[in-house]
Amino acid sequence: MAIALDRLARSFLLTELVSGMALTLRQFFRPKATISYPYEKAPLSPRFKGEHGLRRYPNGEERCIACKLCEAICPALAITIEAEPREDGSRRTTRYDIDMTKCIYCGMCEEACPVDAIVEGPNLEFATETREELIYNKERLLDNGDRWEPVLAKRLELDAPYR
Repeated sequence: MAIALDRLARSFLLTELVSGMALTLRQFFRPKATISYPYEKAPLSPRFKGEHGLRRYPNGEERCIACKLCEAICPALAITIEAEPREDGSRRTTRYDIDMTKCIYCGMCEEACPVDAIVEGPNLEFATETREELIYNKERLLDNGDRWEPVLAKRLELDAPYR
């Protein structure tokens, strides 16, 4: 009997509606959490994984030694590498392609690389109009690495204790 009376009183007094409106009123006067995205940007974590890039040594030589560990570990099979030996006996890549439409941004390629050649950079704004633009070749990856080198070096330094 008491349960039925309680339910009847709640339905006439509209307590759920009043509590919902009170919650709305409290949130209405608080500062807004949204940002105006293209003009304001939220800070990125140093461990953010975005667009890929290939790094170079300070002397300008590319870091990739064509060990193909990144190609082997990629779960999406998005990386294609071809290599040939150089005059000094070392191997360097002749082709390094990443199909960004297949990539799942897991970062395993970055973790597998023994010389920190392939990295995932801070760029999250790389929308394109065609799928062909999302197949990155070696030149584009090296350009990305050159563009973000200070940010990438700092990010790798901050991430070093967790490796």
